[in-house]
Amino acid sequence: MQAPINGMAAVGIEVPNKITTPVQFRSVVGQEPIQKANSKLLFPIGKDVVGEVIFGELSTMPHLLVAGSTGSGKSVMINSIITSILMRARPHEVKMLLIDPKRVELLPYANVPHLLSPIISNMALAAGALKKVVFEMEHRYTLFSQNGVKNISGYNDMVKKEEEKLPYIVVIIDELADLMLTENKKSVEEAIMRLTQMARAAGIHLIVATQRPSTDVITGVIKANIPSRISFAVANQYDSRTILDSNGAEKLIGRGDMLFMKPGTQKAIRAQGIYVADEEIARITQFCASQQEPQFDNSYLEEESSANGGGLSSDELDPMYQQAIQLIASSGQASTSYLQRKLRIGYSRASRIIDQLEENGLIGPQNGAKSRDIFIKND
Repeated sequence: MQAPINGMAAVGIEVPNKITTPVQFRSVVGQEPIQKANSKLLFPIGKDVVGEVIFGELSTMPHLLVAGSTGSGKSVMINSIITSILMRARPHEVKMLLIDPKRVELLPYANVPHLLSPIISNMALAAGALKKVVFEMEHRYTLFSQNGVKNISGYNDMVKKEEEKLPYIVVIIDELADLMLTENKKSVEEAIMRLTQMARAAGIHLIVATQRPSTDVITGVIKANIPSRISFAVANQYDSRTILDSNGAEKLIGRGDMLFMKPGTQKAIRAQGIYVADEEIARITQFCASQQEPQFDNSYLEEESSANGGGLSSDELDPMYQQAIQLIASSGQASTSYLQRKLRIGYSRASRIIDQLEENGLIGPQNGAKSRDIFIKND
């Protein structure tokens, strides 16, 4: 029931159609609003009851919780978000960390160059990967402080060289229950809490999905820090209240029928979710994979006990430290992107080596758009 209908002195009653009309992905991404938008993190959510397209933008959300029972449309929504980002952003602009306990849901994206690491399906490694993202967030805030900026936009505006800019990071957990029901539950919840509370300005965003919306999975700590939520059809009113803090999701008819709650609002919007076919996903991922090979940072695949700082203690030098010194001495270039290309390592590891070189006095600090000073002698 809608009371009142916007612009009218009347009360409306929503009656679901017997036949559901799918909202095709292709028909939406070609529309003018999404074509003209500059954001790399914009994606279509669906169409509301009057046929208007609803869009989401991760930098303003800034995190998203998606829940729904099997076959309700949850996985299709995750696919539409990923494919939208792949179509809008180049690999150096947005990186994704995919955690897929089922091992098959996110498999089509295994070779796209936007990935930070190989898809993580081992839950023993997933907790360590989240802890590694927290470390990356803290590292970025250190960079911001050193350069007198407040957020990723300010930092990227300051850096003139395209390859020196920080990419946005989108972490997607396809099934939160498989993480929260392990022995690492406490550390997983703590990592999610820290990221959802602090990571927005660092350009790091979480999308968390589950088909088990119970309070032992979607805890109060997690829900309190993720204001943007989408609920597809669920089994009962208790699950609906766990996700949305209100009833209603238990009455949805499935097949993409959803309730979307924007941040800062108390009332959910009913919509029909985007449908993206497997063939469309295959075409998009094959095109992306043909443009560039992925450059994985395998430090995201380390167990939790060694994940802090990428598996290295504060006094332990990276195994490629000496090789990096030789490269910088011979080339006269000292940048994260240069080490990434030459050593074929991920952004986080290359950035960590640069930090170690600076701490040891071998290169100077970053100075806006200027190149770093190099104090290494080429013998």
